[in-house]
Amino acid sequence: MLFIRSLCLNIACYGIIAAGCVLNSILGLFSREFIIWFWNHTFIPAVVWSLKYIGGLTIEIRGAQYLNQTSGIYAGKHESAVETYVLSNYLKRATFVMKKELTYIPVFGWAQALYGMIPINRSAGAAAMKDMLRHAARMNSEHRPIIIFPEGTRRRPGQPPSYKPGVALLYQHLNLPVIPVASNTGFFWAKNSFLRYPGKIIFEFMPPIAPGLDKKSFMETLQNTIEQKCRELNDETIKNFPHLQKMLYTE
Repeated sequence: MLFIRSLCLNIACYGIIAAGCVLNSILGLFSREFIIWFWNHTFIPAVVWSLKYIGGLTIEIRGAQYLNQTSGIYAGKHESAVETYVLSNYLKRATFVMKKELTYIPVFGWAQALYGMIPINRSAGAAAMKDMLRHAARMNSEHRPIIIFPEGTRRRPGQPPSYKPGVALLYQHLNLPVIPVASNTGFFWAKNSFLRYPGKIIFEFMPPIAPGLDKKSFMETLQNTIEQKCRELNDETIKNFPHLQKMLYTE
């Protein structure tokens, strides 16, 4: 049953995303504003619908009072593909900091570029940071919230953190508050796994970190805030779904 449900959910989600990328690659040539609206009011809600009614995954948003639809930097855990879709359902105009290599993928990459993602070439050193800041400043001037995953790649629940300095550069140069985001998506949609487990996905937005901290203080505050809340969400998830304890990193 789990295999069949996972198969159906994968087909539905990736099929919706593929269709959205094709249409946005065409429509984006005419209007970025239109594809932002179109993507986040049609395809993303369809993915969320599939998660709930095909995958048996409910989504709970905590700390919704910290959502701002026109500004702010949202920094969170990246445990699965789910957050890249679901967060757009609640931050309708948000843009993501993403690996530049992804924009080279035919159709998918074109759609991301036309949507207005913030590409970063992580092998380019200081030049990459300057390019990221330039794109981020432009997105901020267009009143779009910015979403970044400070660790830069997907991590298993409970895996030791590895935060990169890119988020601190955005925080200091854009002079914007950073809203920490914790989640438990890795229990249900694990990296490099075909299976999708039913249950309750939680995204918790926490009080903003106001501008003004030095880099070291900011990074410590951000990491401690996110990691502590993730530990709480991990414990809550295992308590409610004990069969998923196997998804927790233990090495």
